[in-house]
Amino acid sequence: MLERLWAGWRSPYIEGATAGGADVHDGACVFCRILSSGEPDEATHIIWRDPSGRAVALLNAYPYASGHVMVMPVRHAGRLAGLDAEESAAVWEGVRLAVAALEGAYRPEGINVGANLGRAAGAGVPDHLHFHALPRWAGDTNFTTAVADLRVLPEALGVSAAKLRAAWPA
Repeated sequence: MLERLWAGWRSPYIEGATAGGADVHDGACVFCRILSSGEPDEATHIIWRDPSGRAVALLNAYPYASGHVMVMPVRHAGRLAGLDAEESAAVWEGVRLAVAALEGAYRPEGINVGANLGRAAGAGVPDHLHFHALPRWAGDTNFTTAVADLRVLPEALGVSAAKLRAAWPA
């Protein structure tokens, strides 16, 4: 019997990403497109902007777990060495704040923080440096990812964004 797992939030995301004839594979940086879209942060799932304008945190549109945050420089830079001291400090402060917000919003047993530097390291967007932070619990993975190429996410991106904005340190 064919099983179905409904993820109703994905269709609006895909439609929004391709609005106006944009091709999601047109080579344009998806992060730069989001950051320059002019859309409100609620629509783009940006949950924090560095006061200096150098870094942002936003939700991963294809999360490994609910609350999966990405922190990145606003400027398009693909390498750590490409960041100046102020950008580096802003990005790391964003990572620190993201971890605090995840702890407050989700009360996880652990948190993964990391960056995939380069396509060979697993970066899906290798030319715009970003760090991942996501909550984890003992036993939170199961067979579905391995045998069904499937992840089960218990909440929509908008709910995750609201939780994290409320828990984000002032």
